[in-house]
Amino acid sequence: MSRVVEGRALHLWSLHEDVTVEQGDTDDELVLRSRFGTERISAPTPVVREALRRMQLGPVLLANISTGRLPADRTGGGRAAYLVLWPMLRRLSHLIVRTLSLEDLKGPLLSVITTRQGAGFTPVGVSAQRLIRLMSDVSMTLESAGLALRSAGSAHWVQLHRPEAVWVVGLLAWPVTPSRAAAILPLPPEVTEAVLSYLIAAGMTEDC
Repeated sequence: MSRVVEGRALHLWSLHEDVTVEQGDTDDELVLRSRFGTERISAPTPVVREALRRMQLGPVLLANISTGRLPADRTGGGRAAYLVLWPMLRRLSHLIVRTLSLEDLKGPLLSVITTRQGAGFTPVGVSAQRLIRLMSDVSMTLESAGLALRSAGSAHWVQLHRPEAVWVVGLLAWPVTPSRAAAILPLPPEVTEAVLSYLIAAGMTEDC
């Protein structure tokens, strides 16, 4: 854990791998099929169509979704795209995988997958002095895509793709504050905070 990781955090969106996007009975309808059933989107805008097409292929930065009608956003936050797509993203939250990555082209850090219909996911703000640890019932299993975290009381589970995410989880075996975690780990503070934000929002931690 001596290597210092560089790169800013990127917040990516994709559809779960079991979701298919099909043309409806008319040209003015899209149909999404998944383990939760069928969702129909009437009169989808070009931006919504492009977003769903891209998200079906894999994690995307919202700021990069454009049909010529969406302003560019070089900050990586994707605020313009988020505002335009928000009604669709909120409605389909149970079909969406949220992925945290680094701008280093080495792959994602972690992904959060929803397990219950109607359960949305939104990363939360993290207080620097909030004392947290892993939930006592969190299980960690080794799967083909990495380590998986699950808690019986959570509507989500977390896939850890890279060692950097595992470093953060390892610190949560004992009570720790985000500021202390950021000081210990060889990660940019922004990245440590983002990982904690996703873990907290996914229901993997508890306050001490």
